[in-house]
Amino acid sequence: MSDTATDPTTPAKSSSAPLATDRAGSPLGHARAFVGWIDQRCHTDPGVRSALRRGVGRPLDDVPFMHRYVVNWLTAEHLRTPDTQRAYYAIASLIANQRRDQYAAAKQKPPVGEADAPGNQQESSTATPERRYGTSLGTAFAAAVAKGTDGIRESSAETRLNLLTRQSVNGLHRHLPGAVRQLRDKNVDVDWAQLLVDLTRWHRHSGSIKRRWLQDYYRARNAAENEHARWQDDANPPAPPAEDAAEN
Repeated sequence: MSDTATDPTTPAKSSSAPLATDRAGSPLGHARAFVGWIDQRCHTDPGVRSALRRGVGRPLDDVPFMHRYVVNWLTAEHLRTPDTQRAYYAIASLIANQRRDQYAAAKQKPPVGEADAPGNQQESSTATPERRYGTSLGTAFAAAVAKGTDGIRESSAETRLNLLTRQSVNGLHRHLPGAVRQLRDKNVDVDWAQLLVDLTRWHRHSGSIKRRWLQDYYRARNAAENEHARWQDDANPPAPPAEDAAEN
């Protein structure tokens, strides 16, 4: 078996899932490899896609048809943590539940945030703190609002995002399919790997994750509003004073 097929930090081209080990690299890097593999398999194999999408919103014990595609990605540490297992299965089902033309593989591009994956970072030692994270769900909702009439109304995005940030682990899993569907219906990309990492950490670190989602949302919205105001100023310069106008 080739190195590519056995290294869980590398998106596999094989139809067989690589076997995870406890040396799976960074959580985000491992998550990127996982979502890349799931995306590729869902794009190329309707059977895989059908099996995984049946798991949307369902508990672990009700999705035996998903094990063959997910379990090999779980390390021994993952298997000791039900929340982590649940997160991997949930993200796999949500990826599969997209339209087929929305898969990254269909667009022949890496999944969102893939540039942050191990091996794709040119100077990882000099990465800024922000580079430790991918694109948050808050940024995705801001992007949906920025699409204007083709996107989501600002009030709707704020309501959805605030609802998510008030949830327990169970509540988040219950509301996440609807939130993701709202974004994907507007063709807004979701950073599945970062969402997976956030899900695995929600139980212990929900406070910092909620804060990051909301800060990212309002930072992006404020930047968009400032840019729009500058565009309006440039398009509508103030009229010259009356005296200047008379001299002219």
